[in-house]
Amino acid sequence: MSHDSIYHLIGGDATIAQLVERFYARVEADPRLRPMFPADLAPGKHHQYLFIRQYFGGPGAYADLRGHPRLRMRHAPFTIGQRERDAWLGHMLAAIDDVGIAEPARSAMRDYFARAATHMINHVERTDGEITLEGQ
Repeated sequence: MSHDSIYHLIGGDATIAQLVERFYARVEADPRLRPMFPADLAPGKHHQYLFIRQYFGGPGAYADLRGHPRLRMRHAPFTIGQRERDAWLGHMLAAIDDVGIAEPARSAMRDYFARAATHMINHVERTDGEITLEGQ
């Protein structure tokens, strides 16, 4: 791990744990997103924590535990359109602000989460109100 990694710049495990807690508190209160998550949020929190710390330059425990992230595949069972993407991203960006992550890590993290959230979209609402799989 490089000492100039985002993981290091933001304060490592403690900051990432706070970020995940703040994010999940928002998701838990969101009527659009909460039904997409299991009743027990603890495993998801743990996986997200491991993923974020690994992605931003911390220990590689996520890969050791779960292999390749395969984020799009893991999210495929859920209907994720623009509204779900925007809600998820809004909660993550707010959590970044709540935790007080400073520049340059703040912009790098916001950019990554915006790209990742967009990549998870798997349903597009047509102008006639119908929902279709992306690409159809």
